[in-house]
This record gives sequence, structure tokens and C-alpha cells, in this order.
Amino acid sequence: MKKFLLISVFSLSFANGFAQSSEYWQQHVDYKMDVVMNVKNYQYKGKQKLVYTNNSPDTLKRVYYHLFNNAFQPGSEMDARLQSIKDPDARMVNKVKHGDTEIKESRIKTLKPNEIGYLNISNFKQDGITASAKTVGTILEVTLAKPILPHSKTTFTLDFDGQVPVQIRRSGRNNAEGVELSMAQWYPKIAEFDFEGWHADPYIAREFHGVWGNFDVKISIDKEYVLGGSGYLQNKNEIGHGYQDTGASVVYPKNSKTLTWHFYAPMVHDFTWAADKNYLHDIVKGPNNVDLHFLYKNNPEIIENWKALQPKMVQIMKFYNKTVGDYPYKQYSFIQGGDGGMEYAMCTLMLGNGKFEGILGTATHELGHSWFQHILASNESKHPWMDEGFTSYIEDLALNEIAEKKTENPFLPTYKAYYKLVESGKEQPQTTHGDRYDENRPYSISSYYKGEIFLAQLEYLIGKENVAKTLKKYFQDFKFKHPTPNDIKRTAERVSGANLDWYLTDWTQTTNTIDYGIKDVRVDLGYTGKNTVITLERIGRMPMPIDILVEYTDGTKESFYIPLRMMSFEKENPNPAQKRTILGDWAWANPTYTFWVDSNAKTIKKIVIDPSELMADVKKENNSFELK
Repeated sequence: MKKFLLISVFSLSFANGFAQSSEYWQQHVDYKMDVVMNVKNYQYKGKQKLVYTNNSPDTLKRVYYHLFNNAFQPGSEMDARLQSIKDPDARMVNKVKHGDTEIKESRIKTLKPNEIGYLNISNFKQDGITASAKTVGTILEVTLAKPILPHSKTTFTLDFDGQVPVQIRRSGRNNAEGVELSMAQWYPKIAEFDFEGWHADPYIAREFHGVWGNFDVKISIDKEYVLGGSGYLQNKNEIGHGYQDTGASVVYPKNSKTLTWHFYAPMVHDFTWAADKNYLHDIVKGPNNVDLHFLYKNNPEIIENWKALQPKMVQIMKFYNKTVGDYPYKQYSFIQGGDGGMEYAMCTLMLGNGKFEGILGTATHELGHSWFQHILASNESKHPWMDEGFTSYIEDLALNEIAEKKTENPFLPTYKAYYKLVESGKEQPQTTHGDRYDENRPYSISSYYKGEIFLAQLEYLIGKENVAKTLKKYFQDFKFKHPTPNDIKRTAERVSGANLDWYLTDWTQTTNTIDYGIKDVRVDLGYTGKNTVITLERIGRMPMPIDILVEYTDGTKESFYIPLRMMSFEKENPNPAQKRTILGDWAWANPTYTFWVDSNAKTIKKIVIDPSELMADVKKENNSFELK
């Protein structure tokens, strides 16, 4: 093992050790896999050895493995869901005419035996003793030969036979852009067991949760193929294909038709790879000496875009490091493959034939997942908004940062998408499991957009500087710990001093909406002279503190801030150059709030609630009032 690999393993293991010594515990895995891929029929055989460390206080009598490939079979739960959901993923269906009616037919439903995906398991043993293993759809249920006691280890071994499905969703063969092998969710993967219990979710549609550990993987494949994926290539001077050291001479065995690629990935919770005979492979140095790999098809129409992407990704990684925390690994790979953009350990599979702006957006988003899904790693099946939403938040910040023309509020399109979801009446609470949304679109808006607004709106609540500090502290305190929604809330509370339980509850656990309005404005000629009396009303269920901007006819402006009583907090003035008056707090139970503005010296022209537009008020039309 090279020196830099030893350093990486040590530093990541230390981080994990710190997590284990805190109130959080988590399981640990060490995988060794040897796989032989037959590129003629897209079938592969493998052997897996898994050392499983039970750091929990529980005695385990059963374990579970994910067999994701089995979803791509007629009659699977994924197939059934495609046939029943109102708005199936367009990539996963064919449009078929039945008379004058066009219907969307599941592509899985019509797969032939040589097109399906499968993972068949045999010879399962625990510490050399045969254990009972039963396949139930995409889950392998294992009754152990002996219980795993708390704070002990055991070794599982098994053989597996797999077939790569036709590319339908995430993994597969021969995708729309001609990439031959997109090998995601391809191996028997042990399910996560944590303080909540087992997370052996069937593979229906959504994303994943996993156990951190070390992956030692050898893949034997036709020597013409170029691979990219998770981990560090251990035998790069035997492999070549752009991985070799500068000046190294790569000599392949004369009589061998295959090469064995040896990868080692420390402290990750997944292992993914892709392969194609026509990949070009570039390596660019990123921040902190991280190698950024770019693997893309040798297609003259896309090469310019992929070359232009490379310096942008150096900029983006530098921004993420500064905004969240340092990327802890020493490589990341952008690989053309898959069916859109999907994050994996130390890499992404992404489509790459489109316009540059689209490729840049996809790469920026997927790279951002490294921090939230692969280093923090909240449970994306249960809390997809924590990963997709937070990733979207830093993505928009990053793209705005490198844009030629920056915008003051890069989140406005995100808010508009959320408002449309509310108007549709199809919103479900963010506590809904990712697979159990009634439709795909509400899932996407809730996870990506409403999840992003959780952080953008937090800027409105506690201030931009406090949110920036919160993100950094959240990353430092919870990396490699699988944080829950309460952890991001408590981090923001610790940073700001605000009480935010109401915010986590209303925003993520209900579909309560924010709607404040200016109910009445009148001029009062009282004993103190001319006053403008302003009455606000809370129409929606969800409470908020209120920022108000008053604009005068002479062009001057001043702001007023109404704290929310249940927050027990006063936000710093977001615009120090502008005069701000802090008013008395507003208790949620009071539907209205009245205050006075001295109008003796100046005449009011306009009153606006939330000029920043960071508060997700679903009816903007009652947020401003012009005096005529």
C-alpha cells in the first residue's frame, strides 16, 4: 500500500474511532471481493468475505443483505410500483399505444431472461459454518449459525452469481450514451443496523443507507476495458489506461486476455465502478492534492465540454471544502455512465452528452453529495431531504459563486417550485419514507427543493453567518456518524442560541404553510403626532419571526424586526447599513400583531414583509402595501 493510502486509512479510521467513543455507535464492515466479469453475456461471478463488527449493545441473531439487481425482474416490487404510480419515471417506462390511448408500460415488465438483473447467493457461511440464507425479492435474510454478541466480530463468506440488467435505473449495461457497464448496487451489500434497528428496505425506487467500512475489491475483465470508480487503484502500473505513474512503462502479459483491477476504498459505505472500451481518462489535481479523475467516451462532440468541466470542478471542490469542510479522501471520479446523475463513494455516474451547463450542474450536484451522503450519510430512505436538499443548497451557492453574474438570492427558483407543490395539494410531510410518496414529483420537490429551503430559510431565521457556522459544525461533529434531523437542528441551536424545535416540527413533520399578510394600514393623528398604524396577520399555521421594510417617499428605508416568542432569539441585523428597530415579540397564538411607525418627519410609500424573500410565504400578494 502506498504511503498516501496509509495516511488516508489512518485518518479516516481515527475519525470513525472518535464517532464510536461518543454517544453514537455504529457497525463496521471489511469487505474482500474477487469478481470475474464476462463482457459477452454481462454475467459475473464473485466471492465475498465480510468481517462484520457488532459495535451495538444488541445480540444479533439475523442479518440482512441487499440484492439490488433482483429489482430488475418482471414481477418485482420495482416493477409493480412502476405499474401503479401515477407519474412513473420516464426512463423506466415505454409509451405504448392501445387504440387511441397511450399508456406508460414498465420496461421491467417486458425484460427477457438475458436482460434481467439478478444476484444469486450460494455457500453462505459464518466463521466457516453454514448459515441459512433465504432470498426475498431484493433482500437476503440470513439466520445466523451463532449469535453475534455485542462488541464482537464475525466473518461471513459467500459466493455470488450476477447478471447486469439492461440499463433502466442507475445501474445497468449499454446506457443511452453507449457506456457498456454502469456497475452500481451490483454486489451483496449488508444492510445497516443502528440505534433504530435494521434498515433492510426493499429496492423499489429510492436511495440508500449503508455501513461504513473498507472495501478490497479485485475485478477481472477484458483488458481492453477502462474502469473508474470508488477507491484507489492498487496496481496502477500494471493496469495503465491513464492511471500509471508518469514515465512508467506498462507491459501486459502476452497470453492474457484479461486484467485484474485491484481497488481499495477505505471508510466508505458503498463501492461502485463503471467500464467501457472507449473511455478517455484525464486526471487533474484538485484542492489538498486530491486527484480528480474524468472518464468519458471518446466522442468528438463531447470532449470539449468534458475538458472545460475539469477546472470548474477544481473550483467547486475548493468551495465545498471552504463551505462545509475538507473532503477527506484523495480521489474523486466523474464517470460518464448511468441514467442521469447519481452519487456513489468517491465517484459519480453521470450522463455526459448534453450541453455544458447541464453537465456542469449535474457534476456540481453529485460532487456535493460526497459531503452529505457519503461522509455525513444520513438515512436517505427515511430523510431524503437531508441529503438531496442540503446538497442542492451548496450546489446553488457554488454555482452562484463561480457565475460571471451573481444573484443576491440564488434560491428563488427553488422557492417557486415549492409554492407550486403547495398549490397542487399533493404535498406530503418530509417524514414520509422516500418510497411511499403517492407520486414521484411531490417526492422530488419535497426532497430537493423543500429540503434546500430548510437551510435557505434558516438564514432568514438565525442569519446567514450563523447558518455558515452551523454547516461547518454539523460536518465536523457528525461526519461518519449518520446524523438524524434532530442533529442538524441541535447544531443550529448550539451555534445561534435560538430554540428551533418548532421549525423542525412544522417544516419537516407537517405540511403546515407560512402565510403572513399586511391586514391593515391607517394613519393615526394622536397626541404624539402623525403615526402610521400597521396590523399584520398570521394566516398560515406555521409561525415565523417577521422582517419588515418600510420605504419612504424621499427614497430612504428602514427595517423593523418582530422576534418569534417561541424562538427566544433576536437575529442580528442582516443589513447593518440600514436602521433597524426591534419590536416586541409575537406569540403564535395571537393571529394579529399591531405596531406604529412615526410618520411626523417622513411619509411612508411602501411596506414589505420579508424583502429578502427567504421566508417561504406561500401567498406573496398580501406581503406588500403601497400608500397612495
